[in-house]
Amino acid sequence: MGEPLIKIGSVSNIYVRQMHFLNAGDIEYGHTHNFDHLSLLASGKVMSIVDGKESIFQAPMMIFIKKDLQHEFIALEDNTVLYCVHALRNGDRVEDIVDPDSIPAGIA
Repeated sequence: MGEPLIKIGSVSNIYVRQMHFLNAGDIEYGHTHNFDHLSLLASGKVMSIVDGKESIFQAPMMIFIKKDLQHEFIALEDNTVLYCVHALRNGDRVEDIVDPDSIPAGIA
């Protein structure tokens, strides 16, 4: 069992964490967030464990996760791709974090 490959970005206070599970059995270990969020299952199949309870989801699917709940994801298929999307912070200081490889031509 391994961990997914991770890429992150943030635009206009929206945080996106891309998780690419190369192999079935790879785990995004338990963690919590300060905000409710959606985990967008783009491809593959995952088991979510939220507050000790298991659910299985097949792509394409939007998975709702309530803030402050311990949750983790386990890939059930090779090449599963999941995105967690949520607010990054409260307050006035909001900065973008953008992978230069994700910017199409024509955007300065």
